[in-house]
Amino acid sequence: MGLFDWLFGSPVRQISPQEAYELLQTAVPPLLVDVRQPAETQTERVEGAALIPLTEFGRRYRELPRDRQILTICRSSHRSPIAARRLAKAGYDVLDVAGGLNAWQAAGLPLSKNGQHS
Repeated sequence: MGLFDWLFGSPVRQISPQEAYELLQTAVPPLLVDVRQPAETQTERVEGAALIPLTEFGRRYRELPRDRQILTICRSSHRSPIAARRLAKAGYDVLDVAGGLNAWQAAGLPLSKNGQHS
C-alpha cells in the first residue's frame, strides 16, 4: 500500500456520466457532490448537485448522509477520486463519475448554466 492509498484509501469504482445520470433519475437517487471551487460552478453545474469543494472536504464530508449513495464529480476527474476515496474510507457508499464535467458535457447530458437549465 502506497502513501496515497494509506492517506486516502483504495481506489473507488468509477461510473460513466451516462450511468450517473441514469442513477440520478431513479426513485431514490444518490446525492451528487461537486468538489470544484464555488467560482467554477458559476458557469455550469449539474442540477441539484451539492457543493463541497475539495479544499473543504476534510472538515465537511460528515455533512453528507450515510443512508444514501454518494456520487462525486469535478471538472476532469482529478479531484473527485480523492474525495471518493475519503468517503469510502469513512464507510460511505460512493462512486466517482469518470471524466467529470468534461465527460458529462461531451456525453450531451444536461447542465445548468448561470442558473438556467440546458
